[in-house]
Amino acid sequence: MEVGMTTWVLVDGENIDATLGGQILGRRPQPDERPRWDRLLSFAARTWNQEARGVFFLNATTSVPMPFVQALMAMDYRVALLSGAADEKVVDMAIVKTMSALVDRDDAVLLVSNDGDFVDGLVELAESDHRVGVVGFDEFRNLALREVPGIETFDLEYDVHAFDAPLERIRVIPIDRFDPLEFLS
Repeated sequence: MEVGMTTWVLVDGENIDATLGGQILGRRPQPDERPRWDRLLSFAARTWNQEARGVFFLNATTSVPMPFVQALMAMDYRVALLSGAADEKVVDMAIVKTMSALVDRDDAVLLVSNDGDFVDGLVELAESDHRVGVVGFDEFRNLALREVPGIETFDLEYDVHAFDAPLERIRVIPIDRFDPLEFLS
C-alpha cells in the first residue's frame, strides 16, 4: 500500500438503501440483502492500493439506529449522525461539506451514491488532481455523475461484491463482461 495516502470512502447510506429497496427490490431490503459495508473498505484499499477510511453519513433527525451505528463503528467507519429541519437534505449537505474540506488534502475520494447532487464537489476534487471515484448501481447512477471527467466508476454488486447473494437486476451488460452462463441457469 502507498504510504501516507488515504482513500476517504464517503457513504450516502440513504441513497444506496433507497435505490436498493425502491428500484431494485421493490420493497424494504431484508438484513441479508443489504450491502456488507466492510467489503467496501477492503475493496477501496485493494483497488487503489492505499489505506481506506470510511465515513458513513446518517440522518438522525428523528431516530438513531444504534445497532447499525455500533456495527459500522466495529467495521472502523466513522459515523456522522446528522440532524436538521425536515426539508433539509442533511446527509447531502454534510457530504458536500466533506468533499470541500478534502480539496486541500492529497487524499483520494470514493463517493458511494447514485445522487447527482454531488457533481460539483466531484468536479472540484477531480480538477484539483485528486483520485476520485463513485460506487453505486451502474444503471441507477445519475447521468451527470457519469460525465465528470477523470472519475472512476464502480458497481456495488459487480465490482465491490458487497452482497452475499446476487440481486435481481435488469441491466445493460458491456460485452466484455457478458457471461452467458448467467442466462442459462
